[in-house]
Amino acid sequence: MCFQYSKYRKIYLKGKKVKKIIFGITSLTLGGAERVLVDLANKMSERFDITIFMLYSNGELETELNKKIKLKTLYSKKYTELTFLEKILASLKVLINKKKIFKKYVDKEEYIAQISFLEGAITRIFSVKSNFKTKKIAWVHNDMQKVFGKGIKAKIKKIMDEKAYQKYDDIIFVSKDNEKAFNSFYKKSIKSRKNIIKNYVSSERILNLSVELSEYKKIYKEDEINVVQVSRLVEQKAIDRLIKVSAKLIKENSKIHIYVIGDGPLKEKLQKQIIDFNVEEKFTLLGAKKNPYPYIKNADVFGLFSYFEGYGIVIDEAKMLQKYVIITDTAAREALKDYKKYSYIVSNDEKGIIEAFRYIENKGKQIGKTHIDYEYKNEEIINKITEIIERK
Repeated sequence: MCFQYSKYRKIYLKGKKVKKIIFGITSLTLGGAERVLVDLANKMSERFDITIFMLYSNGELETELNKKIKLKTLYSKKYTELTFLEKILASLKVLINKKKIFKKYVDKEEYIAQISFLEGAITRIFSVKSNFKTKKIAWVHNDMQKVFGKGIKAKIKKIMDEKAYQKYDDIIFVSKDNEKAFNSFYKKSIKSRKNIIKNYVSSERILNLSVELSEYKKIYKEDEINVVQVSRLVEQKAIDRLIKVSAKLIKENSKIHIYVIGDGPLKEKLQKQIIDFNVEEKFTLLGAKKNPYPYIKNADVFGLFSYFEGYGIVIDEAKMLQKYVIITDTAAREALKDYKKYSYIVSNDEKGIIEAFRYIENKGKQIGKTHIDYEYKNEEIINKITEIIERK
């Protein structure tokens, strides 16, 4: 599925020519950065002519894009739909042919900004020199060192990405910790202008979706304290540790029931661990939910117990739904600076998490009924992004 457009195409809104922007992302499957881009693109399409380039198509979130937004894709399948051999060939193609991909899909027409929205392959592709006068912007959501890990493969990626980031005019970080980790990882070798802008999240969309009828009513129990985490089933999210904590809580006759919404490569392993630790009655994997918001809204507490985070977009969503939030101590702490009264940050280990759950149990069901008055200032975010795009 690939759309080709003439570089002379003109878009008009209320009689005025609209400036064009292209975003790049791996895909629009269910994920935090992917969700932010959909919300951001929808909002910015009120001001700009938006195109999104993706490596892989058929993501669940594509259907939520404004119809004015155009899509360009390298592959017409999801990454997960590719065979093992196809995945290897696709990765090699992206690695070897970044200039050809950029010229064919990104640099076919003039955009005032070419924006890489995710670390890795997209950042390298969008770093290629444009034939047009354009602003190059890279978005950084994660702690690069923790994402890349260690070893030869990680070192190669670091070298490639360091060269790529040097080609950008501006880099946008989602938090101060995010920028600090980036500077430490690359030893301040990248001289691009650095900006800190928290994630755009559509509060209107989330509030509307949170009142949809849902099966949560059949799942959550009144005699339990329901704690929900929304995350992919990957190592970073520390769900294996959460299962061990649940086993210890059961021995204390705890009323805590932990629910995890999400899917990922560790699903089968985690399901087996739940059985092995005999926590089936107090720990539930609910699978991926396109609309997780009724589950968040009607839980007693929202939790994010990751080993590490870049920011934790889902925390902002929980705040919008006026939930008490508990997280382990990661860079996501920055999301709670304006929410201290209704949150709890614990040490990033089993002991800290157990203490948090004991605190919740002491408060009882009342903790989920606390009145919270919170406003997320989205318009400021859009204005800051627009300023970066348009400044000389």
